[in-house]
Amino acid sequence: MQKGRMEAFSDGVIAVIITIMVLELKVPQGVDWAAVRPLIPALLIYLLSFVFIGIYWNNHHHLLQAVRHVNGRILWANLHLLFWLSLIPLVTGWMEESHLATLPVAMYGVVLLCAAVAYFILTRALISLHSKDSALAAAVGADVKGKVSILINAVAIAICFVSPPAACALYVVVAIAWLIPDRRIERELTGHSQ
Repeated sequence: MQKGRMEAFSDGVIAVIITIMVLELKVPQGVDWAAVRPLIPALLIYLLSFVFIGIYWNNHHHLLQAVRHVNGRILWANLHLLFWLSLIPLVTGWMEESHLATLPVAMYGVVLLCAAVAYFILTRALISLHSKDSALAAAVGADVKGKVSILINAVAIAICFVSPPAACALYVVVAIAWLIPDRRIERELTGHSQ
């Protein structure tokens, strides 16, 4: 099967996820900076979630640039990832409305953890279809950053029951780690095309 339909569907779902998140933001109840101040925690939580969605969209795009085709297993692995990403607006809103209460912050971490695991599964399914000698397999390599991210999210969930702000700090660490551009796939594809 061609990958184009899966790519277009995924882009559409991610666009809807971002739209849902922004619609959940409250309008300031005034026209000065004092009216904005109470919204700052919600804006920061939104920003973190937006960054995570952007990271997944960006990496998903790079993954699909490195593959030629997909199969049914990959379609299901992709839906698995999109399922977890679609829950981000829910846990983002819950975390914000609860003012970083323990359970909502933990559930935010569970969703991030499950999305990271789903992305790992999708990557492995794509490598399996395209061989261990493919440009994708070479680019992904041991995927240390992906595995460490899963571990940090798991630790953050546990820490959340002691300190929800500390757990949020770990979520930010994972986001920052992925914001640093990962050029492995681009390098591999450029190297193979020359």
